[in-house]
Amino acid sequence: MAAVFRQVRAMYDDETVAVYQAYPPEIADPALAAGTFVEPFGMGRMTWIKPSFLWMAYRSGWGTKPGQTRVLRVRLTRAGFEWALAHGALSYYEAGFHESEDAWRKAMESAPVRIQWDPEQTIKLTPTPEVRSIQIGLSGEAVRRYVGEWISGLEDVTAEMQRIRDLAQVSPEAAEAELPPERPYPVNDELAAQIAASRGAHPAG
Repeated sequence: MAAVFRQVRAMYDDETVAVYQAYPPEIADPALAAGTFVEPFGMGRMTWIKPSFLWMAYRSGWGTKPGQTRVLRVRLTRAGFEWALAHGALSYYEAGFHESEDAWRKAMESAPVRIQWDPEQTIKLTPTPEVRSIQIGLSGEAVRRYVGEWISGLEDVTAEMQRIRDLAQVSPEAAEAELPPERPYPVNDELAAQIAASRGAHPAG
């Protein structure tokens, strides 16, 4: 069995990093108008942010699933994104990584952020089990910081996502060229160890 490769990849610049969420219009429209999430967005619920455009496409069915028809690109401060990673705990027990199931459970219950690694998707939305994409679940303090401090802008990218979907039916190569330019996000050794990220270069180059 091939080793699983976990790398934080995202579209980012010197100040911000892009993540994705999908919502119904009644949440997306007020958020776009306000520049951050407002009612009826649920502050008391865990909210999952995804740096991978293709994983968001998979999760939302290219922005067609009920309740996920508006795909938003959320620009966060890099400081906020890194705070989330630094305060995260894996959402599942992993033998060899955690000292014990009890240690994992205690870490998860006390952390305001959940880290989950799921198979990355291809342009045809088929999983690549050997390469994992990070999903970041925010709760409690993390949600409050996300909404109140970290968000620097929101953009509706539903049309962009569906244009890429349609192009992929004709030319997967052309569709891949239109994807947002995601690249490895720099995390230090300590943080990589905390979130169970792989070190070194991607095996595919």
